[in-house]
Amino acid sequence: MSKITIKDLYLIFGNEKRKALRMIKEGKSKSAILKETHCTIAVQNANLTINEGEIFVIMGLSGSGKSTLLRCINRLIKPTQGEVIINGRDIALASDKELLDIRRKELAMVFQHFGLLPHRSVLQNIAFGLELQGVRKEEREKKALESMELVGLKGYEEQMVGELSGGMQQRVGLARALANNPEVLLMDEAFSALDPLIRVQMQDELLALQAKMKKTIVFITHDLNEAIKLGDRIAIMKDGEIVQIGSSEEILTEPANAYVERFVENVDRSKIITASSVMIDKPLVVRLWKEGPEGVIRKMKQRNLTVLPVVDANNVLLGEVRLNDLLQLRKEQTKSIDSVVRHEVHSVLADTVIEDILPLMTKTNSPIWVVNEEREFQGTVPLSSLIIEVTGKDKTEINEIIKNAIDL
Repeated sequence: MSKITIKDLYLIFGNEKRKALRMIKEGKSKSAILKETHCTIAVQNANLTINEGEIFVIMGLSGSGKSTLLRCINRLIKPTQGEVIINGRDIALASDKELLDIRRKELAMVFQHFGLLPHRSVLQNIAFGLELQGVRKEEREKKALESMELVGLKGYEEQMVGELSGGMQQRVGLARALANNPEVLLMDEAFSALDPLIRVQMQDELLALQAKMKKTIVFITHDLNEAIKLGDRIAIMKDGEIVQIGSSEEILTEPANAYVERFVENVDRSKIITASSVMIDKPLVVRLWKEGPEGVIRKMKQRNLTVLPVVDANNVLLGEVRLNDLLQLRKEQTKSIDSVVRHEVHSVLADTVIEDILPLMTKTNSPIWVVNEEREFQGTVPLSSLIIEVTGKDKTEINEIIKNAIDL
C-alpha cells in the first residue's frame, strides 16, 4: 500500500521560476537555464512511490538533491510544481495549520547533527516535541520513557545530552522522533556524523527497531553500502533527477545507465546478489516417475550436460543423476533410474546470497539446485554464473577458464 507518492515534482531556486520551468520542459540544460534566468534547478521531474512499512533510501553524491527532496516531503521547502501525497493528501497544498497537524501526527525528522537541547536532560529532550503539543507532563514522560527503552537509553533519563557520546546522542534524536509515534520517519544523513563502528551499530539497531515497528522510513545517505544495507528499495539521484529506483539487487544487476554502473562498480556483489538473479529458472529436469536411463542419457547428450536434477510428480527435488551412472545402467540393461539417484545434494533458497553459495561449490562438482520452502524445484545455479558474478568476467572468458581447468 502506498504511503507517500511524489508526482512530477520540481523545485527551482531563483526569481524567474516560471521561465526556468518552461525552459526545462523545452529541454534546455541546467547551465543554460542558470545563465539566462539565474535560477538553480534543485529537483527535476521527481516521481516515486514509497510503500507503507518500507525503508526507502534516497541516495546520491553531495549536491544531487536528495536532502532537498526530503525537505519537500515534510514541506520545509514548498515545491515549485508537483505533488507530494501523504495518506492521500497533497502536502504541497496544505495550509500552515494543516502542516502543523501533519508534522505532529504523521511525520517525524531525525537530523544528521542531532538537533538536541544541551541545557535539557535526555528525558526532557525526548519529551520536548510532546511538550510543544501541550501534552501533560505525566503522559509525555511516560511516552518518552517508552521510546527510550526502544532505543536502549533506559537509565539515562537524568543525564545531560552533552555528557553523551555521538552515538548515544543520535539515539536521543531517534527516541524523540519515535515518542510522537509518527507514521513516517524522515532521516537525513542521520548516521553520517558518527564514527564508523558506531555507525554500523546504529544501522543494525535501526533494522532491529524496524522489525518491531514497521514504520515507513525515508532515509537519506551518500553512502552506497549504507543504502544497500538499510534499504528495501533505493532511489539514486544525480543533479536533481532520480536516475533509478529499485532494490539493491536490481540496481546492481540492471543499472539504468553508465552513471549508476560506475556508482555500484566497487560494491561486493557476492553479499547482495541472490540465487534468484543468477539461476537458470527453466532448466531440464528428470521426472523420476516417467523417465528411464535411455531418455535421460539422450537428453543430457543433446545439451552437453553431465548431471541433472530429479523431481517427483509434485516437482519436489529428490536429488540428481549423473551421466556416468546412467551409462553404467545402460550396460546393465536396467530400466529404472531409481538406484542411481543421488539424494545427498546441495540446495539453497532463491534469496540465498552468492557469498553463502560459494562454499557449497567447493563440496560438489554439480550445480547448486534452487528450491522453495516446500523443497519444490525452482532452478539451477551453474558454476559459470557464480564465477561471472564474483570476477566480473564475461561468459566466453569463463567457459575458457572452465575448459582449461577440465583439460588439466
